[in-house]
Amino acid sequence: MSLGFSPGDTVLVTGGASGIGAATAALAAGAGLRVVVWDLAPAIVQRPGGAVVDVRDPDAVAAALAAAGPVRYLVNNAGPASGGPPLPFTDGLAFTAGSVELVTSAWLATGPPDGAAVVNVASVAGNLVGTDSPWYSAGKAAIAGYTRHLATRVAPRVRANAVAPGFIDTPRMAGFADTPLGRSLIERNPMRRAGRPEDVAAAVLFLLSPAAAYVNGVLLPVDGGWTVSQ
Repeated sequence: MSLGFSPGDTVLVTGGASGIGAATAALAAGAGLRVVVWDLAPAIVQRPGGAVVDVRDPDAVAAALAAAGPVRYLVNNAGPASGGPPLPFTDGLAFTAGSVELVTSAWLATGPPDGAAVVNVASVAGNLVGTDSPWYSAGKAAIAGYTRHLATRVAPRVRANAVAPGFIDTPRMAGFADTPLGRSLIERNPMRRAGRPEDVAAAVLFLLSPAAAYVNGVLLPVDGGWTVSQ
């Protein structure tokens, strides 16, 4: 089945230097889309369409959007890792969910072309299971709630959906699969493996695409069935 993208349409992927973001950018390019990728990693400028952009900075976001030209599709993937340096609750929530609202509002203000769509990367954490990090769980739940808000307020001009990855083997999770907890999660997963970034990217591309033209407001778990097997 063709996803129905028009060649040359632009997709913006935040947090696209590695992991889910990089896999989404690569899959989008393979689908014929023009890809703009934002990240804080300086090496991002070496990639076509790459720019160093702090998604917490309104001025930087506005300037980078202006430079990108018309953006039909938006993927909000940037955010702090749950296992990264400890963050105060309000700071973690602002980075996780506040940045998604900031980028999305700035993008909507540009007047995206007809058939526009946004996919936000949430998590099973905070939506289907809890985690040790209070701000991470709260932030990912807030992203899902904000997605539902968008789906009821900006459609039919723009569709809004979210994905909820489970345990995905990204660079941030390097080595986790070999820990006792990592092995336990894999053993309890019906698919008997960790997810790959490409698994999530494929779901993101479908939700963005014209093939999903009547899909709006969903939170799609991409976890191999782990959360329904508990």
